[in-house]
Amino acid sequence: MLSLSAVLLALVVAVITAQYFKLQWSRRLYPPGPTPLPIIGNLWTLGFELRHETLMKLAKTYGNTFTLWLGQSPAIVLNGCQAIRNALVAHSEEMAGRPATPIFERLSRGKGVVFTSGQMWKQQRRFSLVTLRNLGLGKKSLEGQIYEDAQTLVETFASNKGIAVDPAPILFHSAANVISSVVFGHRFSSDDKTFHQFIEGTNYTARFLGSVWAMLFDAFPWLMERLPGPHQTVFRLNEFQSRFVEEEIESHRKNGLPEEPQDFIDFYLTQLLKGSDDATTTFDQDNLIRIVIELFGASMELNTATINWLLLYMMTKPDIQEKVQKELDAVLGDSQVIQYEDRKRLPYTNAVIHEIQRYCNIQGIGLLRQVVKEVSLLEYTIGKGTIIIPNLPSSMCDPDFWKTPHQFNPENFLDKEGHFVTTEAFLPFSAAGNYIPWKEIQVTGLRMCLGEQLARTELFIFFTSLLKAFTFRIPEGVKDINMDYIFGSTLQPHTYKICAIPR
Repeated sequence: MLSLSAVLLALVVAVITAQYFKLQWSRRLYPPGPTPLPIIGNLWTLGFELRHETLMKLAKTYGNTFTLWLGQSPAIVLNGCQAIRNALVAHSEEMAGRPATPIFERLSRGKGVVFTSGQMWKQQRRFSLVTLRNLGLGKKSLEGQIYEDAQTLVETFASNKGIAVDPAPILFHSAANVISSVVFGHRFSSDDKTFHQFIEGTNYTARFLGSVWAMLFDAFPWLMERLPGPHQTVFRLNEFQSRFVEEEIESHRKNGLPEEPQDFIDFYLTQLLKGSDDATTTFDQDNLIRIVIELFGASMELNTATINWLLLYMMTKPDIQEKVQKELDAVLGDSQVIQYEDRKRLPYTNAVIHEIQRYCNIQGIGLLRQVVKEVSLLEYTIGKGTIIIPNLPSSMCDPDFWKTPHQFNPENFLDKEGHFVTTEAFLPFSAAGNYIPWKEIQVTGLRMCLGEQLARTELFIFFTSLLKAFTFRIPEGVKDINMDYIFGSTLQPHTYKICAIPR
């Protein structure tokens, strides 16, 4: 007579076997890809991390459009410029959704813009874009504020008097104060410990979201909720950030709303009053809190990482740094105020900034999409709910579009006459909205980054201000510098120290 353990073992084997054959049968509906295993799909193949290098290697075997199984969920990977644009640009509406993965659901609770879809996403996104425009994005007024923050950044570096420092905390605080003035209407002191904790929450979460722990949570949420680990730290930090924003909102309410809104919270609270009797409105305080956290994440993480990489490369490539400085001196001279419009007169400097974004792949693979309406892709019919993985770095090193795709070379963005040029393969933010002027961007339909224009302006003014004021050098005695990245939702450089020598 069979023992109970033998019966249970046979039952488990039967379930796994049935699951295996079910997966193999389902695979015929999707583009080819590596064979998935029961329960975990292709997570083992990926090493439980969505790294762009792994996806590019798989593309060599299965083609630029292939299928991975994230547990039991099929996900179509787009590799290379043409595959990405043929899907996300040609079918932008059909692929405008965002998958409700367990980790994102746990953090956002179905609120905000970045991780939502449908009517809520459209309504909140439209309001956010219009409000950011009203607050000065793309206008000289906000550029002036960014320039003031850039001068504060210069003063902070100058106070170190050439002594080697870690630039990351300085850059994080400066970037945080730019978005803080837009969202809260004021800046925070560098000694404000509570604000530093809020910033650290953004930084820690960004690193966590690309980790093995995040993928394990998505695969086994019911189990991970009950286990200790860095995900529990992320949840605590998320709650702290929510309380921090809530206190700012209550402060705005206590002080009374001005006749002319001065910041994002003012505009949103005014909208809440207007729509209080509308049963179809999606405007509420939880959405406001989430959008504020998302704006900080989008603005701070990308810009801090980019400038951090820029300083690292200027320090290790003094010949390129010298060319940038010569161009700045020749074009701007003793000009007191740097404007975003100046980039048109600084082709080499502009090329260096773009090359850092291209070569360092700062955003990694980008946020996942989801099919919201059945769509034809290649010879396949992709059903509603299918996850789409746009491997953005594969476009940024596509040999069909770049002179030296696997080398750091500002010439990738310069023509023979030295004029700045770019291509459709340059996708540092996403495959939507990247080539549309700010004033012409539609406020419905596309998955563009809310903070894209702010990030571009801030990045240019911060970098040029720093290079005008300092020459950045490797600290004396330092020989080995780690040029690899730290994997996360953004790819940050490893900690390093730098000497800012006044010019």
